[in-house]
Amino acid sequence: MLKEYKTMAEVSGPLVLVEGVEGVKYEELVEVELSGKDIRLGKVLEINADKALVQLFQGTTGINIENTTIRFLGKGIELGVSEDMLGRIFDGMGRPIDDGPKIIPDKLVDVNGSPINPYARDYPSEFIQTGISTIDGLNTLVKGQKLPIFSGSGLPHSRLGAQIARQAKVLGKDEEFAVVFAAMGITFDEYEFFRNDFQQTGALDRAVLFVNLANDPAVERIATPRMALTAAEYLAYEKGMHVLVILTDMTNYCEALREVSAARKEIPGRRGFPGYLYTDLSTIYERAGRVKGKSGSITQIPILTMPEDDKTHPVPDLTGYITEGQIILGRAMQNKGIYPPIDVLPCLSRLRDKGIGEGKTREDHSGWSSQLFASYARGKEAEELSVILGESALSEQDQQYLKFASEFEKKFLQQGDYEDRSIADTLQIGWELLSILPKSELKRVKVEHIEKYLPKAEA
Repeated sequence: MLKEYKTMAEVSGPLVLVEGVEGVKYEELVEVELSGKDIRLGKVLEINADKALVQLFQGTTGINIENTTIRFLGKGIELGVSEDMLGRIFDGMGRPIDDGPKIIPDKLVDVNGSPINPYARDYPSEFIQTGISTIDGLNTLVKGQKLPIFSGSGLPHSRLGAQIARQAKVLGKDEEFAVVFAAMGITFDEYEFFRNDFQQTGALDRAVLFVNLANDPAVERIATPRMALTAAEYLAYEKGMHVLVILTDMTNYCEALREVSAARKEIPGRRGFPGYLYTDLSTIYERAGRVKGKSGSITQIPILTMPEDDKTHPVPDLTGYITEGQIILGRAMQNKGIYPPIDVLPCLSRLRDKGIGEGKTREDHSGWSSQLFASYARGKEAEELSVILGESALSEQDQQYLKFASEFEKKFLQQGDYEDRSIADTLQIGWELLSILPKSELKRVKVEHIEKYLPKAEA
């Protein structure tokens, strides 16, 4: 028998205070029935003696304290999981919104998940091809990795996220690959873009979408990434699939967390975000990985916008501490008309060297990557010098590096929305660019690799 109470004492933002409760647990699911038979869901945020603080997902507008009934359901928020979720679109609380039939779940799973025992984790070591040269060649994504994309407002992170979702694949093995895509606080136009893109390209057949729109309740955003990761864990660890989870936009998620924290009158931390933001983000990001004895894996690409392009903002700053690198979209690249506008020099994939090399990509990949990176950095220095001194004042060597940097941006960085480059194509483009430089400058690649891969006609 469910416990019912009519002892609501206070309403503040998305929160209500219920008095005189017994046996209520933290994170317990709550039904709030308004006088007009409108039922809203919430969860218990805090318990103090006989008082429970409840967060409502649909907000508190229209609530009359005297005529409201609260029922504590004795369980946490759960998601019904099944392989039938593939090809479907859900709202932020896991309800179908694509006019398809209801999912008949294999089982109900608590969306908060269980932490992976560090001893049970398997080290990420297998290459995932995204079809994007900048990522595959220089900042390689590895199965089980957490690799975020840092973007500025107005930069095409949505296009890039959709392109990765379309093109990502595991090479060389006949393994099932799925994409779980969670969008938080996006506009209806962005939702239409994602839905149409997934449907028209056929990517939806192997994908599960969770969508929380900008006009949906902000507190629902807090549940959305956990819904997505619960579906991913089921597909990965119980159905043996390799799952790529794309979360956009984590800044909207963090701002929803700040809104609830302010309603709870908590002492704010940096820029008004709660002091436990790092811990909360880690409960999302650390659900990626590979588990010993399980054939599936979860790889995460969180996408977040940096307010005022500030990398020191709490959301990108803390995300960088928890995850294994970052892909940064640069406004200067965008202004040059380059897509994807990835600013290569501050980017990093900490697990790159674990996922490349002979038997994974190709034996020359590591030295090739270091050489391209170093040569582009030297070319950008030459570009700065040419602005100050004029191009004619540069040495012959600096002019070669300047030409290399320009061609690198045009041929390597620049890529079409639907241009899916294989790793072999990416490596070939890189070697063609390195042929611009004298052989004596190629100090980071082995001689045998130069002889084998550098185009002979231009060597």
